[in-house]
Amino acid sequence: MNAPEAQRITLKFDALTPAPGAMEVPVGAMLPRTYWHTVGVRLARDPYTAACALILLAIAGAAVLAPWLGLPDPAATNAAQRLLPVGSSGHLLGTDELGRDMLSRLIHGGRLSLTMGVLPVAVALAIGGTLGLVAGFIGGRTNMLVMRLTDVLYAFPSILLAVAIAGSLGAGVGNALLAITIVFIPPITRVTESVTTQVRAMDFVEAARASGAGAFRIIRTHILGNVMGPVFVYATVLVSVSILISAGLSFIGLGASPPTAEWGLMLNTLRESIFLAPLNAVLPGFMIFITSMCFNLISDGLRSAMDVRL
Repeated sequence: MNAPEAQRITLKFDALTPAPGAMEVPVGAMLPRTYWHTVGVRLARDPYTAACALILLAIAGAAVLAPWLGLPDPAATNAAQRLLPVGSSGHLLGTDELGRDMLSRLIHGGRLSLTMGVLPVAVALAIGGTLGLVAGFIGGRTNMLVMRLTDVLYAFPSILLAVAIAGSLGAGVGNALLAITIVFIPPITRVTESVTTQVRAMDFVEAARASGAGAFRIIRTHILGNVMGPVFVYATVLVSVSILISAGLSFIGLGASPPTAEWGLMLNTLRESIFLAPLNAVLPGFMIFITSMCFNLISDGLRSAMDVRL
């Protein structure tokens, strides 16, 4: 067929119009979720993690706002109102062995107990995380030196080591915080080093090295984000352990001292009254149990939410 004789076929494309009844989807809704956004959505959909987070927020909020809640003075004694039962008029949770309001002391005690639970883990996370990151990334003799020094402290049980350090330094909240911090540095260092060593051997890190990226840039861009998740989950577990250890140190007289309101110390002072007012005596232990359990369940929820298969 010659060109002049050929039929010219013209294709005409009509403008794309939505089909009748079709649902319009916003462009922003079609964008892919980031990893942390996906983790947040999965956490919000976990009822147990959400419930534990709300309980911890309530405890922490009450502890922070304690001076403005109109509660009785947690240190004010009244010998005529000793060991009032739970539900007494003017004392919702009763009183202790010196007539002090239990609700006020539990809320005010939460300030110190939560501080002694979170602060040592945060400091140990900064120190141990840095040591583990450096040891895992550099490797070689640096890794061997850091990890062997860590193993010296890691060989002792956590509670025994905390008692030994606090006992040698002397009783007091500051010494107890220092002892718990020292106890937590070795396990955080070990976990961080292990994860960093695994990430360092991955292909995208080797590609970054081949492209000429420096060590600091590789750590900040490629390694830190992948290491932070597992280490943060482990640190959440350590918060519950820290609350238990700090309460134990106060119970045996190596932490907070009277008349300070602290859950472990309250357990110690009320143990002699357990047969006279058993419910009053177990309230501090109940607060320790609930707080520690909530941190453990949140850690489990974080671990499940961060296990995202892309």
